[in-house]
Amino acid sequence: MTPQTCNLQHGFLLVVLLLLQAWRGCCHPQCLDYKPPFGPRQPLVFCKEYSKFGCCDLEKDEEISVRFYSIMENFDHSGYVSCGKYMRNILCQECSPYAAHLYDAEDANTPMRMLPGLCGDYCSDYWHQCRYTLSLLLENMGSPQQFANLTATIEEDRRRFCDFLELKDKQYCYPNVLTNAELNANLGFVREDPQGCLELCLEEVANGLRNPVAMIHADDGTHRFFVAEQLGYVWVYLANGSRIDRPFLNLTRAVLTSPWAGDERGFLCMALHPRFAIVRKAYVYYSVSVKKEERIRISEFTLSTHDDNQLDHSSERTILEVVEPASNHNGGQLLFGHDGYLYIFIGDGGRAGDPFGKFGNSQNKSVLLGKVLRVDVENNDDGAPYSIPSDNPFLGEREARPEIYAYGVRNMWRCSIDRGDPVTGRGRGRMFCGDVGQNKYEEVDLIVKGGNYGWRAKEGFSCYDRKLCQNSSLDDILPIFAYPHKLGKSVTGGYIYRGCQMPNLNGLYIFGDFMSGRLMSLKENGTTGEWQYNEICMGRDQTCRFPKLINSYYKYIISFAEDEAGELYFLATGVPSATARAGVIYKIVDPSRRAPPGKCSVKPSPVKIKGKLIHFHPKEEFVINKKPTTTPVPTTTTRKPTTTTKTPQKRKPIIIIKPPMPTRKTIRKKPTLPPPTTRKTTVRGTPTPAATTRETALQTTRKTTRKTPPPKTTPSIKATTALKTTPATTIKPTTVPTTVQMATTPAPTTPSGYRTTVMTAAFSRIAQTPIVTTPPTRRHGRPLQYPTCTTSQPLTSPRPSPSTTLRTPYWSQKPTVFKPPPINTTLLKSQEEKLWLGEKLEIAGEGNQVFKRPRGRGRGRGHKRGRRLRVGSVRLVSADGLSDRGRVEIFIRGEWGTVCDDLFTAKAGAVVCRQLGFTTVLAVMKRAALGEADKGVRILLDDVECEGGERSLLECKRSRVGKHNCSHGEDVGVICG
Repeated sequence: MTPQTCNLQHGFLLVVLLLLQAWRGCCHPQCLDYKPPFGPRQPLVFCKEYSKFGCCDLEKDEEISVRFYSIMENFDHSGYVSCGKYMRNILCQECSPYAAHLYDAEDANTPMRMLPGLCGDYCSDYWHQCRYTLSLLLENMGSPQQFANLTATIEEDRRRFCDFLELKDKQYCYPNVLTNAELNANLGFVREDPQGCLELCLEEVANGLRNPVAMIHADDGTHRFFVAEQLGYVWVYLANGSRIDRPFLNLTRAVLTSPWAGDERGFLCMALHPRFAIVRKAYVYYSVSVKKEERIRISEFTLSTHDDNQLDHSSERTILEVVEPASNHNGGQLLFGHDGYLYIFIGDGGRAGDPFGKFGNSQNKSVLLGKVLRVDVENNDDGAPYSIPSDNPFLGEREARPEIYAYGVRNMWRCSIDRGDPVTGRGRGRMFCGDVGQNKYEEVDLIVKGGNYGWRAKEGFSCYDRKLCQNSSLDDILPIFAYPHKLGKSVTGGYIYRGCQMPNLNGLYIFGDFMSGRLMSLKENGTTGEWQYNEICMGRDQTCRFPKLINSYYKYIISFAEDEAGELYFLATGVPSATARAGVIYKIVDPSRRAPPGKCSVKPSPVKIKGKLIHFHPKEEFVINKKPTTTPVPTTTTRKPTTTTKTPQKRKPIIIIKPPMPTRKTIRKKPTLPPPTTRKTTVRGTPTPAATTRETALQTTRKTTRKTPPPKTTPSIKATTALKTTPATTIKPTTVPTTVQMATTPAPTTPSGYRTTVMTAAFSRIAQTPIVTTPPTRRHGRPLQYPTCTTSQPLTSPRPSPSTTLRTPYWSQKPTVFKPPPINTTLLKSQEEKLWLGEKLEIAGEGNQVFKRPRGRGRGRGHKRGRRLRVGSVRLVSADGLSDRGRVEIFIRGEWGTVCDDLFTAKAGAVVCRQLGFTTVLAVMKRAALGEADKGVRILLDDVECEGGERSLLECKRSRVGKHNCSHGEDVGVICG
């Protein structure tokens, strides 16, 4: 080998090592699916140290366990004792809450590691004890030959070995990341900055709205949400974020508002009947002008008989009208309580200080202004628009309006009802309201029946009208929290978080301020009943570096909302005008902890749509896409070919000589030998059978190979794993004379009884794949040739049969200089890879992809006859070898998996058959009638519902990829015709 070739190889290795270096920066808890860690619902059995908080559920823990024991089959007892702990610790780092950092997956601009980043000392210990196990850890990452070449190059050199595995950031490498007390002090809890501000993130849900004042849901299983604009439009958004182009309601001709910034009049709120799917009624609250008199109108509408996403505009029925003496303080909240009654929140009539009458409107129970009303709208079709609940607090009081539920409020803006703790039910039914103050304080109140909330006698905790404030009969209810105007001047009431996805936020009351744009929170002390205040700020640095997340929002917080699942949102705008399309809806996200996978999955009921869907396109820049702080990935410059070419010289076989190995009895699996050919194989000397086996096992090639497809009846667990034959052969290793010496002196090693098994097993897996030699072919217009190098090469070269499917050679020829291309450790970054993470791109314009190729997907999978299989491809697996019938399997995540029969109908079967070239589906066979898959084959799809016209099952309604509640006993099959 020439010095030039050695230099090129050394440079190539440096490029590989640079690609695998970890990004040095502040890390944050994150899993390899780019989501926050979680607490598993069931304790882990194998990676027990991550049972409380990490990135693995019980299913993933079992997968890691299976892989570990599969690797350890190659060890004898002493090797098991010596290397088992290293194998386990390295494999279990996929469960670490810092897995993304250990695998360098936090930054989409850097390649992902194949193995977790180790600390220097730990790597040195691993090298001294078990360095030859590296190939076993890498064998499922892609081409076995590729990584055999790589590991054979670095195994004997501790510096290169640890350059490959070491994470230079000593604070965050394994195992230091587990022992860093400061780093793990508040692991899994909401992150706080030094001032105690809770750091949360946001997800943009909708944009281009004109002062979005309200967002509600129907609680009917569809997971739609309805967004009202101040101008008078109400829009329907589906669970996937798309908006229906036809408005649910259009009251723009009736609504009184203006384009003036800060105008409080307009369409202010809407509430759907709690049994909307049956009763089909909606109630709206808006400003109108009747004979030049401004009024508040509460109306009832009925759902259209021909469109479930539109109200019948001709069905409007006025429930209540209240004259407004001024254009501000209009209130504007409608709620249905858990008692089934409709609550109406009306402002005090406007102007400063409630100047109407002797005590103001709010303290005057003979008027409806400045009150919380409660009415019964059930069974009102043939009579009065509403009735009075029999337990209303002032029903029998003289001169008091019977509709009044509570009084003494100024201008309550945004109220909500607590769903209650999802486990204990504590707090259920409590009603929270933000009441806008006058000159000094904003307050948050808990509304109770018959309560007097003090206005205009008090503002917050302080006196506003001193005469009224000193009145002993006031008996007012103090707010649970009040804040001065240095924090904000117009409170926007929020919600108690009771959703599923962010368990850390359970019980947290989140609200804001319209003028200052401040987000705030209150948490109740269960013992004292006091409420603790914490400001909410946007996560900085790495906190929000997750897919889809942002850490900024428009200042003017108009309203808060929750969806059908209880997740929290707020509505804001950059221009507080009823005609400016600057409104955005944000979902509140806690990046420190998520719910366990599968716990919060929802299956929206189907919605019949008339009209077109407008897909959502986020406009805000995701944190993960912001200016990168890392060095760009090095690029390899390809030298242009010259006109002169050299005939490749015949190479002599080169054998890697390993250090002496102990002689012992080893039980190992018999490799699948290549098929016999007529071509002679020249081997030095006359080897013994054991020596022949060893020489075959030590073959690592850069020549083209093919993989023997697994039998259809017993699919392998992973498509890239070489087939293992069941018969075991007892082999007695013999000492082979070393006739060829290595260029470098082998590193000293302590015999531990594991090396023989590991080396033989590692390379026998490669030998199990038939190794073939082909005449030089062309790739990209250049002939292929295999340059001389220091790694081992095959001793046998059987000629391929005509039907052999060849893999692209690892090395390619340059006309004058042999320069190997870099190992492809960073795989393709495309929208197809998002499916590997269990996500389906809902829209073509979605801009939140994380351009990372997940680990373990090499070119060895997903290829058929030299081309890549499309994600969503299907096949029929039949024990009888029939092509028109069999178990349905689909290709996703680089592997074939089965489909459950839940909801699977003939329409879905038609999609499968059409993909395979058949014209129709004759039958859909359930309960694994056409064959049950092996336990090693994953179930990839469940609850598939198709319309029949889809191009693949992935376009049908379904659960997320890999999420299911079935077994292989429910594998679906089809018969095509």
